[in-house]
Amino acid sequence: MNLVLNLVMQQVPIHINFIGAIIFIGIFFGFFVSYFLIKKSLQNKSPNLFMGFLLLVLSLIMLEGWFNYTGYIFQVLWLTNFSEPLNFVIAPLIYLFMTSQLGDERGRKDGLHFIPFLLWLGYCMFFFTQLEVFKYNDNIRVMQLGIAEISTSEAYAGDPLSIRNYVNIGTIIHIFVYNIILTRRLLIETKKEGVSFFKTTNKALKYLRNSFYHFLIVMVILILVKSNFESDVGDYLIFLYLSFMIFMTAYQIMNDSNYFNQVSNFLEGPVLKYKKSSLEEDNKKIILEAIKDQMQNKKYFTSGTASLSGLAKSINQSSHHVSQVINEKLEMTFFELLASYRVEEAKIILKTDLGKKLTIEEVAERVGYNSKSAFNTAFKKFNSQTPSAFRDL
Repeated sequence: MNLVLNLVMQQVPIHINFIGAIIFIGIFFGFFVSYFLIKKSLQNKSPNLFMGFLLLVLSLIMLEGWFNYTGYIFQVLWLTNFSEPLNFVIAPLIYLFMTSQLGDERGRKDGLHFIPFLLWLGYCMFFFTQLEVFKYNDNIRVMQLGIAEISTSEAYAGDPLSIRNYVNIGTIIHIFVYNIILTRRLLIETKKEGVSFFKTTNKALKYLRNSFYHFLIVMVILILVKSNFESDVGDYLIFLYLSFMIFMTAYQIMNDSNYFNQVSNFLEGPVLKYKKSSLEEDNKKIILEAIKDQMQNKKYFTSGTASLSGLAKSINQSSHHVSQVINEKLEMTFFELLASYRVEEAKIILKTDLGKKLTIEEVAERVGYNSKSAFNTAFKKFNSQTPSAFRDL
């Protein structure tokens, strides 16, 4: 049987074109960006952790789709349908990401969102443990290659309840339910802020609303593709749009990167960053005092456009030297220093009579933050609770 299977697999053409190349690049960027989002978010418990895992999941699903689209899946039959259970992870991760950005606390109950994934993963084990001939035939059917299936006398037990054909419908319903829940959640939040969902100027809500639009588009494309194409033939259209989302996410992260707010040599390693610095110890103390004066007395951190280069300019020093002093003397990055002062100032404001009347967004703006979500994230990092919870103590 294995000999026959190997001979037949050699007849399956490899299909590589421009669309396949775009999807492959999207997969590469997805893995690359998700790695850094997860790595950085684990340190400060940022809501972006869920975004990192979402990009990782989407990249894995796209990888299987790319194998199917190009025909390479017949070279790695053991990977057939490996990402199918991940269909039920997408919506929960979107929900957790968005509600975390809105300031919701995370807890053990969050694990309940992944019960459908675990159930389907368990059921898919019946298929995963089947012989490769069944996986070959499955791919021939769903990809409609017009190649004859291989007959076998072995009994197929990969779908004992005959429900695997309903996975696409189940995925659509699952995502649809979560979209309804998220729509209600966003409408409640915008009403609480006294703004319109469609015309809000609140940056945090605006970003979440636009992200929500993208996920709605994905659901619409999914429905259209599954309604107009049989099996998995039209899935490449979904993967093209997901690639576009990944490209835009990567662009946004690079565009907002802190790297551009500091002086750095090309391909300079972090360990060698200050090795050749000519800055003497006495000068470091002078710069440190100047930094503290700007932060404590002049409250430079309250500026919404505060930057390393701006701070350096205000004390007539180079950005490189200011960054070096902050790193070495305070054992922090510039943005960690900025956040620490902003959070301490916010704590003072929140305990005043005025602070109890202001909205959290107004408090955020007073200490230099342009978005409520960024303020909540920083506040929780330093105090293990949201600004609202701190104020209510």
